Amino acid sequence: MVGAKPCSTIVGYVKLDHSEDLLPDPTSYRSIVGALQCITWTRPYISFIVGKLCQFMHSPHLPHFQAAKRLLRYLKGTINQRLPFQPGTPTLQAFCDADWAGGPFDRRSTSGFCIFFGLNLISWSSKKHHIIACNSTEAEYRTLAHTYAELI
Repeated sequence: MVGAKPCSTIVGYVKLDHSEDLLPDPTSYRSIVGALQCITWTRPYISFIVGKLCQFMHSPHLPHFQAAKRLLRYLKGTINQRLPFQPGTPTLQAFCDADWAGGPFDRRSTSGFCIFFGLNLISWSSKKHHIIACNSTEAEYRTLAHTYAELI
């Protein structure tokens, strides 16, 4: 991927499902996704897509490999971007959100939060709920409870 053309967006219009054929040798896919997991420490905004790609480690298909390569091309184009740490007012702020029933296969919600100390991001999470929420309010309350527990 050294000579690959950089791209400006993380993901394209690729549907990550099981509709295509399996990759004949998933070793390179697993290696790429494993390396991308390490990069999420300095680039937390790619955590969601890396988590999605990790869901297909056992049986990757062609669209999954294409999405991983696109993410590598995005990282190549944004090599100078990184997580900044700056002095500022010592305040604690948290933001959270939930995607109610966003999973196309299991209809489970995905939640996420980020916590800032001053201007610095110190904690973040993005995960799929274990239970199917009955409505968007329930999904939001679960996310809020998870964020509050992290703050405490």
